[in-house]
Amino acid sequence: MAFEPPQRLVRALGETYGDAAAAEWLKALPELAQDTLDRSGLAAERVVAPGGRSSLVVLVPEGVVKLAPAFARPDLEREALAHWNGWGAVRLLGEPAPDALLLERLHPEVSLRSLPEAKALLEAADTVRKLWVEPSDGHGFESVAERTARQAAPMEAYRADPEAGALVAAALEARGELLAGSAEALLLHGQFRQGKVLAGDRAPWLAVGPEPLVGERAYDLARLVRDRVEDLVAASAGASAARRRVNKLADSLELDRDRLRGWTLFRAVESATRALTAGRRTDAELLLEFAGWL
Repeated sequence: MAFEPPQRLVRALGETYGDAAAAEWLKALPELAQDTLDRSGLAAERVVAPGGRSSLVVLVPEGVVKLAPAFARPDLEREALAHWNGWGAVRLLGEPAPDALLLERLHPEVSLRSLPEAKALLEAADTVRKLWVEPSDGHGFESVAERTARQAAPMEAYRADPEAGALVAAALEARGELLAGSAEALLLHGQFRQGKVLAGDRAPWLAVGPEPLVGERAYDLARLVRDRVEDLVAASAGASAARRRVNKLADSLELDRDRLRGWTLFRAVESATRALTAGRRTDAELLLEFAGWL
């Protein structure tokens, strides 16, 4: 079969890792995918679309094969999934090739985004709390401080931006204060949101697609806070609804409200500056409006 990469994967790889690195891997991807399946004796059913933002996802009778470029660090996803061993997350079944994972089959067409918002947030909170465990000794995960340092560096270019500058300064200041007061060092999903929780058979909902790191729980929950941001911005009471969501999620998971608010601000503004750099101004404006409510 033809292993055509979905457009979301093409766009996201280029934005995150650079067009040159993405293009080189994408050019080799069809042959890489076929070789991986042939050597493993697996037969492809179909490519999942829109699929992931850093990997090609292929359904096979035995489960799901994920192929990702080495620069997207699939080795860290493998390490995290092995550590969770199916508790709250998709189960790792094997490694058919370097930079490839064989995972249990879930229902890719059914995520928490298919539920009403209140129910989705409740199920999300129940799922993510299972993932927050002590990492193994000698783990290879970066810390929240290390990841956000990489993210903060390109944000500096927007300090003088007439639209984003004030929020960028506030987000960077919040990061500094949060890191100075953080003591937690738990294993985190890294990109947890409603679309990263799929329906399963052995459990109703299981997390997929981690970009794991180690740090405080509030950082991990911050991306979930802005789920369905387009709906929040379109609502007449969007600002108050966003603030209530911060408080409800923090309270339900016994987190400090101000720490969750601070990390939500940083992560929203960081995503907005990346969108501006990529020319996605509409996305950036949504994120900046949301960040301004916090």
